[in-house]
Amino acid sequence: MRDSVYGKFRLLPLFVSMLFAVGFGQSKELVSRQEFTKRLVAAAIERTHHTVRYVSAYVRIPYPNGDVPADTGVCTDEVIRSYRAVGVDLQREVHEDMVLHFSEYPNRWGRTHADSNIDHRRVPNLMVFFRRKGEALPITSKASDYAPGDLVTWDLGYGVPHIGIVVDQKSVWSGRYMIVHNIGEGPKMEDVLFNWKITGHYRYYGPGI
Repeated sequence: MRDSVYGKFRLLPLFVSMLFAVGFGQSKELVSRQEFTKRLVAAAIERTHHTVRYVSAYVRIPYPNGDVPADTGVCTDEVIRSYRAVGVDLQREVHEDMVLHFSEYPNRWGRTHADSNIDHRRVPNLMVFFRRKGEALPITSKASDYAPGDLVTWDLGYGVPHIGIVVDQKSVWSGRYMIVHNIGEGPKMEDVLFNWKITGHYRYYGPGI
């Protein structure tokens, strides 16, 4: 009996160290995600200082880290450029996942294989990617459920998709966090969270976080 009790006490430091390691690991991950979100939001806001013409044409671009001309782009390009500014290449991440799991992605464009020139620039593909590799969050009508760094997709009507990034600046009128997006007039920061039907709500910290 004494040996059994003694043995349990001998294992106590091991249990304590294991719990500390788990707690430290979770704390470190939380800090990493908070820092990533802070940088992503800053990058998204910085995009609003650029002049961008809304051009949706198919363009052949380099791979990886390819981009359409800097003075052109669509809504997805603002998300792509914001992530690239913090070291995440969505072109490569989406392409690599589509090569391996092409059937998991929408087939609205009659393609039979992944295309690194355009796939990451399509909202429906990003919705699948963020759901697969990030976090799919509830769609609600409560503004407080949408945090800085979150990605939101909408249906603008007639099946036209749109995407933007929630940032940490609040509207003085509604008190809601604003959205950085490009709906046709270049990257803007606006209070448009509930302007259209929300179709997706995601968080993505990049690979390895």
